[in-house]
Amino acid sequence: MRWGILGAANFARNHMGPAIHAAHGAELVALATTSADKAAGFSAFAPGLRVHADYDALLADDSVDAVYVPLPNHLHVDWSVKALEAGKHVLCEKPIALRAEDIDRVIAARNASGRMAAEAFMIVHHPQFVRARDLVQGGTIGRLRHVQVVFTFNNPDAANIRNKPDTGGGALPDIGCYALGSARFVTGAEPVAVTHARLDYENGVDVFAQVAADFDAFTFGAIVSTRMQPAQGITFHGEAGHITLSAPFNAGVYDQAELVLETTGGVRTVERWPGVNHYVRQVEAFGAAAAGADYACPLEFSRGTQAMMDMIYAKGGRD
Repeated sequence: MRWGILGAANFARNHMGPAIHAAHGAELVALATTSADKAAGFSAFAPGLRVHADYDALLADDSVDAVYVPLPNHLHVDWSVKALEAGKHVLCEKPIALRAEDIDRVIAARNASGRMAAEAFMIVHHPQFVRARDLVQGGTIGRLRHVQVVFTFNNPDAANIRNKPDTGGGALPDIGCYALGSARFVTGAEPVAVTHARLDYENGVDVFAQVAADFDAFTFGAIVSTRMQPAQGITFHGEAGHITLSAPFNAGVYDQAELVLETTGGVRTVERWPGVNHYVRQVEAFGAAAAGADYACPLEFSRGTQAMMDMIYAKGGRD
């Protein structure tokens, strides 16, 4: 699968571009940017890269099969739809939309085009999450009673697009989808109500969220912030044990991916996955899905996560 990237975002240069280049069955062939300096950063690991002066030119490039969209959040839906209408497969950065109903446009374009489209929710392609899902849904920790998530880091830069309301910034759009989507993926369950949502805002974007929610059979709690010391972790509390993922969202960067299972009687098992790159695995899984394989995070799954985020905003109020 031959890939093009819309825009020379730092994240694309440092993570997804190299992942596409390294993935089996994938090749990074094109980039759309007007910056020669930024393009050079991509050409350094992808020699022969074609650079287009604008996004439409890349979409018109017949040698590009799939497009990765790392643009600011408020542009995700429009450019995903344009890429699908141009006959490209689309992998769009999260959040793919800022409201659940907006994802319906992408789903409709996907269905009309017959192409593959997905949100870049890379964590579900990491084996730690597959293992956690199998353990929880397999009953290893008995009846699940509570899921607790924390994901924080400190990004006070007012010029950063994650801190701008007009580009869809905020802690929940940026990293809240991980806290919500990870619980939904592992448990296979959906929230029935958000019972508490405290949202703190700065300059029109949420920078702290404390959330409590009810699922049918368990409760959920999360703290998400872009104004706190970096921390991340998930614990699934059951009646016969608990499972903790200590580096669920930035495995290999924040810390080594590790799953700790503790069961009745104090039996403790630790599993680790050193060296696994979930970005590379995401690209490979996407390519397989474009050829007809099942995909762990279809657009319908992403819509469910965004719907839960919409529930949080409705409960806590938008600034």
